[in-house]
Amino acid sequence: MLQAAIEVLETCKSFAVIGVSREPDKYGHEVFATLLSGGYTVYPVNPKYAEMEGHTCYPSLGALPARPDVAVVALAPAITERMMPDVIASGAQVIWLPPGCFTPAAVEACQAAGVRELHDICPVLALGSLRAQQG
Repeated sequence: MLQAAIEVLETCKSFAVIGVSREPDKYGHEVFATLLSGGYTVYPVNPKYAEMEGHTCYPSLGALPARPDVAVVALAPAITERMMPDVIASGAQVIWLPPGCFTPAAVEACQAAGVRELHDICPVLALGSLRAQQG
Protein backbone atom coordinates (compact mmCIF):
# COMPACT_ATOMS: atom_id res chain seq x y z
CA MET A 1 0.00 0.00 0.00
CA LEU A 2 2.85 2.40 0.81
CA GLN A 3 4.41 1.85 -2.61
CA ALA A 4 1.09 2.64 -4.32
CA ALA A 5 0.85 5.85 -2.29
CA ILE A 6 4.39 6.86 -3.21
CA GLU A 7 3.60 6.23 -6.89
CA VAL A 8 0.61 8.57 -6.62
CA LEU A 9 2.80 11.23 -5.01
CA GLU A 10 5.38 10.82 -7.79
CA THR A 11 2.92 11.02 -10.67
CA CYS A 12 0.11 13.32 -9.53
CA LYS A 13 0.52 17.08 -9.30
CA SER A 14 -2.72 18.46 -7.84
CA PHE A 15 -4.60 17.52 -4.70
CA ALA A 16 -7.88 18.64 -3.17
CA VAL A 17 -7.93 18.31 0.61
CA ILE A 18 -11.54 17.94 1.70
CA GLY A 19 -11.94 18.86 5.34
CA VAL A 20 -9.00 21.23 5.60
CA SER A 21 -8.80 23.07 8.91
CA ARG A 22 -7.14 26.26 10.15
CA GLU A 23 -6.35 24.52 13.42
CA PRO A 24 -2.74 23.27 13.21
CA ASP A 25 -3.46 20.23 15.40
CA LYS A 26 -6.20 18.97 13.06
CA TYR A 27 -5.43 16.28 10.51
CA GLY A 28 -6.86 18.25 7.57
CA HIS A 29 -4.41 21.07 8.30
CA GLU A 30 -1.47 18.67 8.54
CA VAL A 31 -2.28 17.05 5.18
CA PHE A 32 -2.75 20.46 3.51
CA ALA A 33 0.51 21.88 4.88
CA THR A 34 2.50 18.73 4.10
CA LEU A 35 1.32 18.56 0.49
CA LEU A 36 2.02 22.27 0.01
CA SER A 37 5.55 21.77 1.37
CA GLY A 38 5.97 18.98 -1.17
CA GLY A 39 5.47 21.45 -4.02
CA TYR A 40 2.05 20.20 -5.10
CA THR A 41 -0.90 22.31 -6.21
CA VAL A 42 -3.27 21.96 -3.28
CA TYR A 43 -6.90 23.04 -3.25
CA PRO A 44 -8.30 23.41 0.28
CA VAL A 45 -11.98 22.45 0.49
CA ASN A 46 -14.13 23.47 3.45
CA PRO A 47 -17.29 25.60 3.30
CA LYS A 48 -16.37 27.22 6.65
CA TYR A 49 -13.47 29.24 5.21
CA ALA A 50 -12.92 31.67 2.34
CA GLU A 51 -9.13 31.30 2.49
CA MET A 52 -6.55 29.02 4.00
CA GLU A 53 -3.04 30.38 4.62
CA GLY A 54 -3.27 32.69 1.62
CA HIS A 55 -4.94 30.15 -0.65
CA THR A 56 -8.55 30.38 -1.78
CA CYS A 57 -10.58 27.82 0.14
CA TYR A 58 -13.41 26.30 -1.85
CA PRO A 59 -16.81 25.39 -0.43
CA SER A 60 -17.03 22.16 -2.43
CA LEU A 61 -15.23 20.06 -5.02
CA GLY A 62 -17.59 21.43 -7.64
CA ALA A 63 -16.31 24.95 -6.98
CA LEU A 64 -12.67 24.12 -7.76
CA PRO A 65 -11.09 25.96 -10.71
CA ALA A 66 -9.69 22.68 -12.09
CA ARG A 67 -10.19 18.97 -11.54
CA PRO A 68 -7.63 17.68 -9.02
CA ASP A 69 -5.59 14.60 -9.79
CA VAL A 70 -6.25 13.36 -6.26
CA ALA A 71 -9.03 14.03 -3.75
CA VAL A 72 -7.87 13.48 -0.16
CA VAL A 73 -10.84 13.09 2.16
CA ALA A 74 -9.83 14.23 5.67
CA LEU A 75 -13.23 13.94 7.33
CA ALA A 76 -14.85 11.80 9.99
CA PRO A 77 -15.76 8.37 8.57
CA ALA A 78 -19.54 8.87 8.55
CA ILE A 79 -19.17 12.22 6.77
CA THR A 80 -16.75 10.69 4.26
CA GLU A 81 -19.31 8.01 3.48
CA ARG A 82 -22.03 10.63 2.85
CA MET A 83 -19.64 12.67 0.66
CA MET A 84 -18.59 9.81 -1.61
CA PRO A 85 -21.06 10.51 -4.45
CA ASP A 86 -19.70 14.09 -4.74
CA VAL A 87 -16.08 12.98 -4.40
CA ILE A 88 -16.51 10.33 -7.09
CA ALA A 89 -18.34 12.82 -9.34
CA SER A 90 -15.39 15.25 -9.03
CA GLY A 91 -13.50 13.25 -11.64
CA ALA A 92 -10.33 12.95 -9.55
CA GLN A 93 -8.10 10.14 -10.82
CA VAL A 94 -7.48 8.91 -7.28
CA ILE A 95 -9.52 9.16 -4.09
CA TRP A 96 -7.31 8.97 -1.01
CA LEU A 97 -9.01 7.85 2.20
CA PRO A 98 -6.53 8.21 5.10
CA PRO A 99 -6.67 6.18 8.33
CA GLY A 100 -9.57 7.17 10.53
CA CYS A 101 -11.31 8.95 7.65
CA PHE A 102 -13.19 6.18 5.87
CA THR A 103 -15.64 3.32 6.19
CA PRO A 104 -15.73 0.05 4.24
CA ALA A 105 -18.75 1.47 2.38
CA ALA A 106 -16.69 4.47 1.22
CA VAL A 107 -14.01 2.15 -0.16
CA GLU A 108 -16.66 -0.01 -1.82
CA ALA A 109 -18.25 3.08 -3.42
CA CYS A 110 -14.93 3.94 -5.10
CA GLN A 111 -14.44 0.38 -6.28
CA ALA A 112 -18.01 0.11 -7.60
CA ALA A 113 -17.52 3.36 -9.55
CA GLY A 114 -14.22 2.12 -11.00
CA VAL A 115 -12.26 4.93 -9.35
CA ARG A 116 -8.77 4.21 -8.07
CA GLU A 117 -8.63 4.56 -4.30
CA LEU A 118 -6.02 4.44 -1.60
CA HIS A 119 -7.23 3.75 1.91
CA ASP A 120 -5.71 3.32 5.34
CA ILE A 121 -2.42 4.97 4.36
CA CYS A 122 -1.51 8.45 5.55
CA PRO A 123 -0.41 10.96 2.87
CA VAL A 124 1.85 12.67 5.43
CA LEU A 125 3.62 9.38 6.16
CA ALA A 126 3.81 8.49 2.46
CA LEU A 127 5.36 11.85 1.54
CA GLY A 128 7.87 11.44 4.37
CA SER A 129 8.81 8.02 2.99
CA LEU A 130 9.18 9.43 -0.52
CA ARG A 131 11.44 12.21 0.76
CA ALA A 132 13.57 9.64 2.63
CA GLN A 133 13.94 7.57 -0.56
CA GLN A 134 15.00 10.63 -2.51
CA GLY A 135 17.67 11.34 0.07
